[in-house]
Amino acid sequence: MNDDDTVRIKADTPATVDVRGISLIPAWVLRIAAAVSGLLVFVLALELLKEGARDYGRSMIALFNVTSPVSALGFGWLLAYMFLSGSPVAAIAVTFFAAGTIDALQTFTMITGSRLGASLIVLGVGFLYYLRGHRRAASIAIGVQALITTAAIYLPAMALGLWVLTSGLVQTIHAEADAPLRSVFDWLYDPVLAAIDRLGAPGWVQFGAGIVALLTAFALLDRALPQVDPESNAFGRIGRLVYRPMVMFALGMAVTSVTMSVSVSLSILVPLSVRGLVRRENTLPYIMGANITTFIDTLVAALIVGGAAAFTIVLVEMVSVAILSLIVIVFFYHWFQRSILYLQDAIVRNRKTLAIFLGIMFLAPAVLLAF
Repeated sequence: MNDDDTVRIKADTPATVDVRGISLIPAWVLRIAAAVSGLLVFVLALELLKEGARDYGRSMIALFNVTSPVSALGFGWLLAYMFLSGSPVAAIAVTFFAAGTIDALQTFTMITGSRLGASLIVLGVGFLYYLRGHRRAASIAIGVQALITTAAIYLPAMALGLWVLTSGLVQTIHAEADAPLRSVFDWLYDPVLAAIDRLGAPGWVQFGAGIVALLTAFALLDRALPQVDPESNAFGRIGRLVYRPMVMFALGMAVTSVTMSVSVSLSILVPLSVRGLVRRENTLPYIMGANITTFIDTLVAALIVGGAAAFTIVLVEMVSVAILSLIVIVFFYHWFQRSILYLQDAIVRNRKTLAIFLGIMFLAPAVLLAF
């Protein structure tokens, strides 16, 4: 194969793909194809997870002894550690609810747990930067800050959301998943699901296939979305210019809306912080904003497989997090900022305190599973 037969993308020209010298495919066409494919695979994954959850999901819930909202919180938290992402776990929680495996409150807290564990990837990225020779405090501090900021907002928001769900303000506690918004996909997926049923595949096979399809869907959607390069000069200028909390709050919401992953949008902060382009106190509102729009894909999943009941559960959580975040930014931001930064400094002070913190973060969800 010579040079003309290879696939080439040039950064200084409109991105095109030369396929064996036959045709040129514009990059935007590839992005659209990836987006459509990702959406179709995403819906298929949700359906496979829902079917598998009817059988294997109950076994999985029993294995981890998920019998209450508290244990569901720990379950979602641990799964997010395993997936290094919260979005797949939140989608699994919605499909569990749609299959009748867990109730509304357990679904709510499992989604909360998925978000608490999603920030671990930021700490992992920071550790990789530390291994590359950067200072530990600068590299790892953002990951620690993301974890404690998320917990400081999500735990009170969880209490608010649970009160809303149990107070009668919304009718979801005794509701089951109702008619999902998937009628337009029936003609495409029903033959596939029927063929799987004829093969007699056990629930764990369907559930496993659903997880693989879900991760594939997120990978395709990631390819379809614009790539945010934290090393670029344009992003560096944003880091130097933006200092107002509400602006950073809006930026966090916007970046997460584009990337569809809070893990990605928060990981961007690591190189920006290491290079000194973003001060650590400026990242707090960014993290808070990112933790709101991260629910967008879960809202879509809820509508697809669980209908209005599942959608309401996710919406209550999203609104609760947004309300708590706005209250903190408008009325208590400086106190909140000082508290988080003080705790962050105490954690990254030395290896011993950092090890204790990591131990607590891994032990906490395991302890919650016992309740």
